[in-house]
Amino acid sequence: MLTVGFVMLAEILIFVPSIARFRADFLMNRLEKAQIASLSQLAAEDMVSPELEAELLANAQVYNIVLRRDEVRQLVLSSPIPRPISATYDLREAGPWDLIRDAFACLLTPGADIIRVIGNPVQKAGLLIEVTMDEAPLRAEMLDYGLRILLLSALISAVTALLLFLAVQRLIVQPIRRVSRHMASYAEAPEDVRRVIAPMAQVEELREAEEAMQKMQQQLTGSLRQKERLAQLGGAVAKISHDLRNILTTAQLFADRLEGSADPTVARAAPKLVSSISRAVSLCESTLKFGKAEEAAPDLREVALAELAAEVAEAEGLAEDTAVACLIDMPEGLKVRADSEQLFRVLSNLVRNARQAIEAAGEGGTIEISGEDRPEEWRIRVGDSGPGLPEKAREHLFEAFQGGTRKGGTGLGLAIAAELVRGHGGRLELARSDAEGTEFLIRLPKAGLPS
Repeated sequence: MLTVGFVMLAEILIFVPSIARFRADFLMNRLEKAQIASLSQLAAEDMVSPELEAELLANAQVYNIVLRRDEVRQLVLSSPIPRPISATYDLREAGPWDLIRDAFACLLTPGADIIRVIGNPVQKAGLLIEVTMDEAPLRAEMLDYGLRILLLSALISAVTALLLFLAVQRLIVQPIRRVSRHMASYAEAPEDVRRVIAPMAQVEELREAEEAMQKMQQQLTGSLRQKERLAQLGGAVAKISHDLRNILTTAQLFADRLEGSADPTVARAAPKLVSSISRAVSLCESTLKFGKAEEAAPDLREVALAELAAEVAEAEGLAEDTAVACLIDMPEGLKVRADSEQLFRVLSNLVRNARQAIEAAGEGGTIEISGEDRPEEWRIRVGDSGPGLPEKAREHLFEAFQGGTRKGGTGLGLAIAAELVRGHGGRLELARSDAEGTEFLIRLPKAGLPS
């Protein structure tokens, strides 16, 4: 239907000048016939009988003919005019818009009017030729011409629409339906590689879409397999960790008793044994806690950042005068919208990692917590003067069990911290890490918050 409508619109735009040209040609044809009749009269030197004169006028389909030659206006042929002349049209000076206007006036004005038409004689046989004629035959011819144009346009539109419909069905609609069927089929069993779409579309854009969909489905199928295996492995690890924690707790109780042994060798080995068992118990508890994934949605409230940072420093046993000094640099009255408990855990994790890195280096150092209020977000920086992170640790810094930065660590701390920040709609980033120290950046967005 759209194709038919557009083709008909194009035909209408073509019809408007063409009907005006048809009328102009019709009138010029009458003038030419009138000129031939007038030349016959002039050639006979006024010896034409009234019967022949009437026949010449009837053949030219006009009532009278006026020819101007040598500045003399001469009524060459004439007959009675049944009605007064209603309009005069001079074809010598008519422009395109004049022809279009006169053509539609003729079409839309019913009746049998008498019109005068003026034009230039052909072959320069005079200065002008003027005829008087009935407008009804002209209107009838124009209506017949318009009807033929309409029928032809309708036929062209129908054929064009049919061809376009078939082309669209084959090149666009059928491939889209095929993609839809594949999507529905793939959704039923995404792990079945047989349901991954095979690109077949002939249209370049659709083929690119199918190729992108194929790549996405292949990646998703692989990810689902990996996640399923990880889920099964995680369930097994959780069970093992639970049982292992109970075993290690019992071992820890016995190890604590060894510290009081009178045997010097046992007394020296006991602290190392207790430390190793404690790390193993901590690993089991961290694994179980991470596997539960029971973090609640953040309860967003206004939090005074300077007070929260001071609580974190106090909880970690840090101050400005300790071996590992903690400096807090906050604008006065800075408040962020966050969950105070979760943000406390994030800052505690970052400060604890920084303290352990500085202590592991065997020298004193400084940890700095700073914040700033920007138009689009709040930024919190936690930096230290430690030795920096190893290159290997930076590659998987925020991935569980892979981003550990110290010996014996699980790598869960930074993964949980990053997850908590993402729950606020923000990001936890490693701003820098080099020989001068490490700095983490917390971004908390303001977008979407009530004003």
